[in-house]
Amino acid sequence: MKNRSRYVLLHKLVSFAVPGAIVLLQACNGVGPATGLFRSTSPHEQYEQSLKSAKLDRTALGIDWLDVAQRALRDSLQISIPYRESGYFAAGRPFAVGYRLNAQRGDKLIIRVDIQGQKEGQVFIDVFELDDRAPANRPNLVVSSKADTNQLEWEVRRTRMHLIRIQPELLRSGRYTIAISREPLLSFPVQGRTSRQISSFFGASRDGGQRRHEGVDIFAPRGTPALAVTDGIISRVGVNELGGNIVFLSDNARNQRLYYAHLDRWHVTDGQRVSTGDTVGFVGNTGNARTTGPHLHFGIYSGGEGAVDPLPFIRLGSGPARQPLLAAGRLGDSVRVAVNQAFLRNAPHGDGLIVRSLPKTAALTILGGTADWLRVALPDGITGYLSNNAVETAARSLRQLTLNKPTDLVESAVPSAAVVDRLPAGAVVDVLGAFNGYQLIRQRNRMVGWIRL
Repeated sequence: MKNRSRYVLLHKLVSFAVPGAIVLLQACNGVGPATGLFRSTSPHEQYEQSLKSAKLDRTALGIDWLDVAQRALRDSLQISIPYRESGYFAAGRPFAVGYRLNAQRGDKLIIRVDIQGQKEGQVFIDVFELDDRAPANRPNLVVSSKADTNQLEWEVRRTRMHLIRIQPELLRSGRYTIAISREPLLSFPVQGRTSRQISSFFGASRDGGQRRHEGVDIFAPRGTPALAVTDGIISRVGVNELGGNIVFLSDNARNQRLYYAHLDRWHVTDGQRVSTGDTVGFVGNTGNARTTGPHLHFGIYSGGEGAVDPLPFIRLGSGPARQPLLAAGRLGDSVRVAVNQAFLRNAPHGDGLIVRSLPKTAALTILGGTADWLRVALPDGITGYLSNNAVETAARSLRQLTLNKPTDLVESAVPSAAVVDRLPAGAVVDVLGAFNGYQLIRQRNRMVGWIRL
């Protein structure tokens, strides 16, 4: 009863103290790529500050909310794009999850989080760059979703590992589905072609190793339109020895110049402003391509860096994520390992790193995942992915046990767990699972908890 009263009091405090901050958050336009000390604070940071201002960070729920936010940065899970999974968060237990993924400069990543819950509430989406020079719990914040939206799109500026953290505000419960996909940042530069028609890639050796290929080659019939891949200004139309008839298109929004070479002829002039899809010239084989078939050499030159790989900027998108979702009724279920040995992994596939080896009957809780790979939590809080084929429901009793002495029933399988009941000698219980010397049991009154024998 005392815990229930504290929960109700905290709910009233949050409802009273935090809405003012939420009004502020809803006026925020979100945060773009970090530019140093003077970037705007994110909606997550503003909400965190509102908790501290209301002294809610000193309550048990407030402390837990801040703690799981940091833990999601340290104990994130590895995924590959496109990906989607479902999950559940409970009002009385603060929740956050982190997903790590490799992202390349030139990608546009799209994150969508759909919530089905009793009350509308904020879900914070934050994206971080992981840098070996930064502490694990203080990665570089790149972009955050606006306070009033459940979708985030951003352009990847540097090729490296990124981390996506999803966290709902306090005292909200619901099911969610997160979907992450990738689209090219620029449109394709040859009409009627896709990245499947690229036949020579960035970095390939040229002239017997004297130089490297600073772009990609896209073969197409002579006269096929070469297209502006973004809005910009034509900064040069001319001829050079290697490229023949060439065009440079300045993409000032990204501080880069786009290079079109081996054109049969031009269709633009210096200083002309063009829009995405406009014809800048026509495919040919001028310059040093005279002995090859007609093709467009397309390159990207970034200010201060020189040539960069254009493939991520123009390759086909990943398409929508198609992983089969976990049935909603299984979210939050208790399960146990049904095979002699199962491996908890850091990614939802059989090649993921092994986090822990689990013996038969080890008890777990389903947090989310897909129909094939469950995201589960061990009783000690460790999370990861486990094949759905390796588990069974923990509702069915493994065996009955008669206690030979009075035994404490505790709420979790850790030494510091609170005692919730005292079971008398002679009590008969159903054993549902095990973990680290503890037994998960169910009493005749259907109460479930842990005992240590």
